[in-house]
Amino acid sequence: MKQVVVNLLDNAIKYTPQGGSVGLTVSAHGGKAILEVADNGIGIPAEALPRVFERFFRVDKVRSRDLGGAGLGLSIVKSICGAHHGQVEAISTPGSGSIFRVELPLPSTPVNNGKQESALA
Repeated sequence: MKQVVVNLLDNAIKYTPQGGSVGLTVSAHGGKAILEVADNGIGIPAEALPRVFERFFRVDKVRSRDLGGAGLGLSIVKSICGAHHGQVEAISTPGSGSIFRVELPLPSTPVNNGKQESALA
């Protein structure tokens, strides 16, 4: 999961201009752990959103080459999330930023009184 956080934060920082903001939130809701990385960077065009998790896909080939990377970071994120029975989605508006949301199932652990409690409670 460390790689998921690193890849999402790296992209957010890379595509947010100086003076912009990048945020990370973690919460639990409905038996799921929710991790969101949000930025107010350049955003992703709607036509590119369905492909951002594909291996080697880059929204803008020239800009991506200038900023580095092989186009594998988000596909790695998706693969790791899938391996943990979770999912990842991207929501973005060009010029306004992006939100990458990871949802993972939370395991339940027994407590002394026999009730089930979330592992993140």
